[in-house]
Amino acid sequence: MSRRFDHLGDVETFIAVIEHGSLTAAAVALATTPSVISRAIVRLENRLGTQLLRRTTRRQGLTDAGRVYLEHARSAFALIDDAERAIQDQNGELSGRVRLSVPTTYGHYRLPAMLQRYAQRYPRVSIELNIANRNVDLVAEGYDLAIRLGQLPDSGLVARKLEDAMLCVVASPEYLQRAGIPQGLDDLAAHVCLPFEMPSTGRIAQWQFRDGERDIDWTPESTLRVSDDVLGVVSLAEHGAGLCQTYDFIVADRLQRGHLVEVLPQLRGRSRPFSLIYAPHRRLSAASRALIDLMVGEA
Repeated sequence: MSRRFDHLGDVETFIAVIEHGSLTAAAVALATTPSVISRAIVRLENRLGTQLLRRTTRRQGLTDAGRVYLEHARSAFALIDDAERAIQDQNGELSGRVRLSVPTTYGHYRLPAMLQRYAQRYPRVSIELNIANRNVDLVAEGYDLAIRLGQLPDSGLVARKLEDAMLCVVASPEYLQRAGIPQGLDDLAAHVCLPFEMPSTGRIAQWQFRDGERDIDWTPESTLRVSDDVLGVVSLAEHGAGLCQTYDFIVADRLQRGHLVEVLPQLRGRSRPFSLIYAPHRRLSAASRALIDLMVGEA
């Protein structure tokens, strides 16, 4: 009798190539050679009768068939992991791995306290945390969860709102002493207003105000603009470079210590949502579900 699943090693190799980004990186992770990795992928594609990877000189991209196969293969290995843990962890203690991607704002200011409480509660779970201002592909890059900012498009992903983060405009005391304190929206034209270029669109992020019942979107202009890391505008503002708009939770401590001062408080009232997302068809591990419950419950 032939074995039905004697190709599982090739499947695991395929997943490793995607998670590590290239044949060479996967070979290092699996302690083998790129040629061995390449042969494993070819064997798997021949078995399935379809191409899984688009091969380029630098990176391995998924075909449509590869994307579907990857999602199901990961779910299958997650089931095996759960079965092993059910036998090994008779005391019911969670173990395993959770891969999480978050933006710098949340990664530096909201998430650390949450992860510390999670680690105390589930010390046997390992967290692989990616902090970057880009929208990862959950399936193709092997992430279990991600945090996203703003109104989410209808992508088919499950979204659990964490919070609506309030916005404020701040500057350093030194800057305000030098340039004066703006009293209204029209005064901003005479100030250095530090713009942030959004990585997803290349456009300047609009500042958002509320004047009574009226919402106002205003685009800052400056000879100095920041891209990639939105926390850069806060650092520049703290060192006297100009005004910036950011979230209350980022500057609360700086405001309390007097390193920054809020301006135009009469125009505050707008917020932006942060959400925790995951793929609906991918079977979440118990460790991932526990992290979702903790983050949604505490945010």
